[in-house]
Amino acid sequence: MLKKAVEEILVRQIEREAYSSNLYLSMASWAETNGLGGVSEWMYAQAEEEKIHLLKFMKYVNERGGKAVIPAVAQPPADFENVKDLYEKTLEHEQFVTESINEIVAVCLEEKDFTTHNWIQWFVTEQIEEEASVSGIIDKLKLLDGHNLYMFDRDVAGMRGSVPGSQQ
Repeated sequence: MLKKAVEEILVRQIEREAYSSNLYLSMASWAETNGLGGVSEWMYAQAEEEKIHLLKFMKYVNERGGKAVIPAVAQPPADFENVKDLYEKTLEHEQFVTESINEIVAVCLEEKDFTTHNWIQWFVTEQIEEEASVSGIIDKLKLLDGHNLYMFDRDVAGMRGSVPGSQQ
C-alpha cells in the first residue's frame, strides 16, 4: 500500500511524463514541418518512450493500492529557433525530469517506502542515459556549427541511446 506522500508525488510524475510526451510530439512536428525528417523521427520515438513511462507510473500506482489520475496537460511550445535550440531545450527538460525523479527518491526514503525506492531506480538509470544521449547530440551539433545539417538529420534517428557506456 502506497503512503499518501508517495502516491501524490507519483501522480505528479504522471502529469510530467504526459507533458514530456506532448513536448516531444510538438518538437517532432516542428522538425517535420522544417524538413528535418531524421530529427522528427528521433522526437516521435522520444514521445512514445515518454508515453510508456507514463503508463509505467500509472500501473505502479494502481497496483500498489493508489489511484492514478489522468491530468490535464499544459500546451508545450510549438516553435524553436533551430535544431540546436531544439536539443538544448530537450536537455533542459530532461534535467528537469531527472530532478523530479530525484524528488521521488527523496520522498521514498523519507517515508521509508523501500519498495517504491527500488522500483524508481529504473527511472534514475533511464535519466542518466537520456541526458547523456541528448548531450552527445548537442556535442555533434556544436561540431557542425550550423553547417551540413543534411547529414546530421540523416543520421540523428539512429543516435537514440547510442551513447558510450549506454545500457539500452
